[in-house]
Amino acid sequence: MTAAACLTQERIWFDKPRYDEAERQFYERMNGPTQPKQDTGANSILQDIARARENIQKSLAGLKTTLQPSRGSAPKLSNPSHRSSPVSVGAADYGGLTARMKNLELENQSLHNVVEELRSALSKMESRVSVLEKRSTAPTVNGTGPASPQKAPPAPAKQEEEDEDEDYIDLFGSDEEVDEEAERLKEQRLQEYAAKKAKKPALIAKSSILLDIKPWDDETDMAKLEECVRSVQVDGLLWGASKLVPVGYGIKKLQINCVVEDDKVGTDFLEEEITKFEDYVQSVDVAAFNKI
Repeated sequence: MTAAACLTQERIWFDKPRYDEAERQFYERMNGPTQPKQDTGANSILQDIARARENIQKSLAGLKTTLQPSRGSAPKLSNPSHRSSPVSVGAADYGGLTARMKNLELENQSLHNVVEELRSALSKMESRVSVLEKRSTAPTVNGTGPASPQKAPPAPAKQEEEDEDEDYIDLFGSDEEVDEEAERLKEQRLQEYAAKKAKKPALIAKSSILLDIKPWDDETDMAKLEECVRSVQVDGLLWGASKLVPVGYGIKKLQINCVVEDDKVGTDFLEEEITKFEDYVQSVDVAAFNKI
């Protein structure tokens, strides 16, 4: 079989490049007219942006015209030109701004009211302070104070008021006598407190100590060992009960209790004194230590 016969039996698309070129040209012709449409879409977007900018500028211009009146006169919210204009983005912004302006005006008015109240209260306080200062600094001659606009009371009541005024003025006079009296009372109370504290017995801190005293072996005389331990006598030391406690292999240890004053006797002192009996004592341990 020749090569040509074999190729005739094979299913090969020899014209595929030509068909691909024709398909590419077809799609190019199809997509060619769409470019102007894209340009028109971009132009429409630009036109919308321009219209929005124009609306914003118009709304800002209207706001400036409404804000031009004097401070005392509130801005007129009912503008026929704005009512007749169609609803747009600028009108919505203007409505929001007017609402905010109303809120600011209300807050400003409330703040003005609060400031006026504070000013009135401050003026009242200043007047009261000035009156009190005048009363305290007014000169008195023979116990008579400044003339009162009210009707003069009877003579006895007037005399009582004069006495009270004299006492009041004396309080603001020289403080040397008052200071000396206060110092004397202070020293007297300190002396009384010191005397009372000296009479009160001082609290003595004590502790209860349980000692374990071990002998050398089972042949150590435990009675002699206890006698040696109790022979340690110092101020602030009181020996208590004792007993023999088995340790092992026939050896027993001496367990003895004592009460000591913390300021006078310590555990180190007891261990040193007891271990001096080297013939009987092997070691001394503190089994328990409790504050009383």
